[in-house]
Amino acid sequence: MQSKKRIGSRIGKKVRSLANRAIASLSQLAGPLIGNEKTGTADADGEDRMFSKGSAAPKERRVSAPPPRSRYPLEYRWEKVPIREVRPALRRRSASLSPGAEWHETGPRDQPFDFSMAIARLTEDIAKRSPYFAHLQTSRILIGYVQARTGERHGLQARVTPLRFAGGDLVRVRRGIPFQVQRYFEGDREFLYLMTFCLPRYLERDFDDKLTTLFHELYHIGPRFDGDLRRHEGRCHLHTHSKAGYDLQMAAYANEYLKERPDPALLGFLRMDFAQLKQRHGKVLAALVPRPRLVPSAG
Repeated sequence: MQSKKRIGSRIGKKVRSLANRAIASLSQLAGPLIGNEKTGTADADGEDRMFSKGSAAPKERRVSAPPPRSRYPLEYRWEKVPIREVRPALRRRSASLSPGAEWHETGPRDQPFDFSMAIARLTEDIAKRSPYFAHLQTSRILIGYVQARTGERHGLQARVTPLRFAGGDLVRVRRGIPFQVQRYFEGDREFLYLMTFCLPRYLERDFDDKLTTLFHELYHIGPRFDGDLRRHEGRCHLHTHSKAGYDLQMAAYANEYLKERPDPALLGFLRMDFAQLKQRHGKVLAALVPRPRLVPSAG
């Protein structure tokens, strides 16, 4: 019994000691906070009054901090946008040309096929022929690619990345820190959108799917062409309330474009797959640039 009492007494002393230490530490923390609150240095106006005569504010009580540094640049500038060769997928397909493929025009056969240039030319023709895409400034749409890691046909086909915030704003403040989307330049020309295709996966789809996908991505570009996306009413502001209905509408726009009888040479590459283009031209090339990021801005 006596040993139990001694043990209980020791435990009680330790508990009281820990409690006293906790109370002491809390009082030390509360002291400066209460003092600052009384002198007014916790708000911006009070801080201005206190240090208006040249004295420096204590470092540990600094109210605002400069934007954090980013290892990513605010701008990318190229004399020419970098072009890279698209690699075949891990599951390689045979390169035998299907019947009729030899008749599709895709450019000089002794030169590599430039996928980005082909999409740009087709997009320019769509903007000329279709009233729904007349607002597009094709020279300010950077067309790039991302390498598909597998030979799967399903997954990402293409995407459009806006290079401005909603309303075309360059800078947006978040939690007191200004951020901007990285800016892309080729010479003095600034791009407002980055349209990226997953290759060679995109080229493995059939012709109708490839053309509809292109229309799908182009329609995401805002009607003001200010670097922002097209925004629909409601919660699903990118694809309306029905993505299936959105895709059907894009297929209808694509069919209307084909009724205008565009130059077959603009569409020939969409009627062939990656292996066929590679066999014919030796290489398939496309622009390869970093994906845009939000980076802290000076303001």
